[in-house]
Amino acid sequence: MKPKMSIGRFLMYAILIIYAAFTLYPFLWMVAASFKPLREIVGGNMSLFSENMSFENYQTIFGHSSLFPRWFMNSLMIATVGTVINVFINSMAGYSLSRLHFPGRDKIYHGLLLLMMIPGQVLLIPNYLLLKNFGMLDSYSAIILPAAANIGNIFLMRQFFVNFPKDVMEAAEIDGLSRYGVFFRIAMPLARPTIATTAIFGFMGFWNAFTAPMLYLKTDTKYTLTLGLQSFQSQNAGTMWNQVMAAACISVIPIIILYLVFNKFFLVGLRMDGEK
Repeated sequence: MKPKMSIGRFLMYAILIIYAAFTLYPFLWMVAASFKPLREIVGGNMSLFSENMSFENYQTIFGHSSLFPRWFMNSLMIATVGTVINVFINSMAGYSLSRLHFPGRDKIYHGLLLLMMIPGQVLLIPNYLLLKNFGMLDSYSAIILPAAANIGNIFLMRQFFVNFPKDVMEAAEIDGLSRYGVFFRIAMPLARPTIATTAIFGFMGFWNAFTAPMLYLKTDTKYTLTLGLQSFQSQNAGTMWNQVMAAACISVIPIIILYLVFNKFFLVGLRMDGEK
């Protein structure tokens, strides 16, 4: 016989279900509103279903004269390329700070930790001036290169490689692998859970970025999706909420897909145990 659920656990589940419902409802309403006409949204109707639901909003934002498809592809390209570069640099930096011995290694690590305490807003003007002097304004490299390394993700990778068994490295070196071979053929494959976690964080950072594109991009055809949404809303004085909701639904699809693909790695790996 299964043990009966205690009153305390029942109350905990009830509270969590109610909280989940309150949290999930705004997202579901956004999805439903993307299929509704504008008059129902501004009319204060908070129901999820309507007799007038259609794909008209999606047809409008993906029409021939719309820049939404271009903005979507811009964001997808920036986020994909930026994440690949980010993962590669963060992994190498984390491995170097944990496994390689060189003068000043610990000082560099402590310096990076100190840099994490500096607000990103403080660096906006210096970054803008540097990119201007390099002639990189109004280009995708202005978004990707300043964020090519992430100190938080370097810290995560370092914490993983700190627990990396020395015996594995020594055995690989005895078998004839070079330092690069140990990293790419042994360390990187075993670090897949942590790499997947940093990849999700990195992709979300690039995909949801707004301040950097707003400062560095001037041509409307080069806008990212977040900047394009803001521009579209400003041009229409914040009135076309039905189309904004449709575009917002499109914007969250890559994040959901990425999480579903890497879900099995997401909650694993900041630690390496005997099963890996």
